[in-house]
Amino acid sequence: MSIDDYLAGLADPLREIGEKLTPVIVDALPGATGAMWHGHPVWGLGDRPGQRPVCLVKAYGSHVTFGLWRGQEIADGSGRLVPAARTMAVVKLRGVADIDPALFTEWLRAAAALEEA
Repeated sequence: MSIDDYLAGLADPLREIGEKLTPVIVDALPGATGAMWHGHPVWGLGDRPGQRPVCLVKAYGSHVTFGLWRGQEIADGSGRLVPAARTMAVVKLRGVADIDPALFTEWLRAAAALEEA
């Protein structure tokens, strides 16, 4: 299954969220590899899925989770990133209006810089 297949299989509004979020990720992480890993899309800096992961997109019943592997290490003045397992931080997206491309790009670039260090 590809990322496009995953998104196509989601019901609205989750599909719309994924379709708006994915280009933000791709644009912010031009050198990253996007692939399905553990059943959902993941982008990382390695050449294999899950190698040096930066972010993930995972759909649930009423929202899409956008997660950053080392998100707890990112300065987030918006207060939107919520600590999750290990060093991850996430934001739950319930509609396309919840996506802030400029803020998410800032987070993604900071997360990638952590992996590149």
